[in-house]
Amino acid sequence: MLGALRYRYYFVLLYRAVLVRIWKDCVTGLTREERAYQYVLTHATPGDPDSILETFDEWCNKVEFISNIGPKKGKILDRLLMEQSPLTVLELGAHCGYSTVRIARSLPLGARLYSIEMDQRNAAIAEKIIRLAGFDDDTVELIVNPSDEVIPRLHSEYKLEKLDFVFMDHWKKCYLPDLQMLEGSGLLGKGSMVLADNVLFPGAPKFLRYLRKCGLYEWKIHRATLEYSKGIRDGMAELVYQGIQ
Repeated sequence: MLGALRYRYYFVLLYRAVLVRIWKDCVTGLTREERAYQYVLTHATPGDPDSILETFDEWCNKVEFISNIGPKKGKILDRLLMEQSPLTVLELGAHCGYSTVRIARSLPLGARLYSIEMDQRNAAIAEKIIRLAGFDDDTVELIVNPSDEVIPRLHSEYKLEKLDFVFMDHWKKCYLPDLQMLEGSGLLGKGSMVLADNVLFPGAPKFLRYLRKCGLYEWKIHRATLEYSKGIRDGMAELVYQGIQ
């Protein structure tokens, strides 16, 4: 019975995330991200990050599924940002700007967020969402390129010496190589925090195996359910860099 119920949750996710998307793409001529932006633009209060996020959550819950960190796991992200008060933050995977706005609203005065998104169409939506929320280039810089091309240039081109906080929510297969690239770049110092979403679903097994073996981090899993879904177990990995002991 429990197995059948669990499969029902996956079927609902398939229906909402794939079948509805394909149908609405054909009917509207817009991408899912463009439809989300149109909804936020017409229902949210410009310049109010809380309103932007609440409207996004409403759309994702009631209209179409989209893979954001969501409000439940988002509260974990909020708490960690408040505790860490990071001044230099890197986001890998802006998608359409939800998590970017969520991070930016929690940053202390003078902090800067560098957000990387490789998909140009999604980046265009993210840029609009970020600016609609009231954040300018001094607070959020959106970089449109693959992460493996940007990370090696963060020191030379963007003059970054150390990252205080990294949020990963891009392609799960990129989690491990990008983490190792950050280690090799010298941008992670003792106490730098990395938060990686969706490590249990869809999952990042090679990333988790590396964490168990490498000895470079104190880490733990925050268990949760998949955003905007019921019954699908997920989690976020919280890493604190210790360096070579």
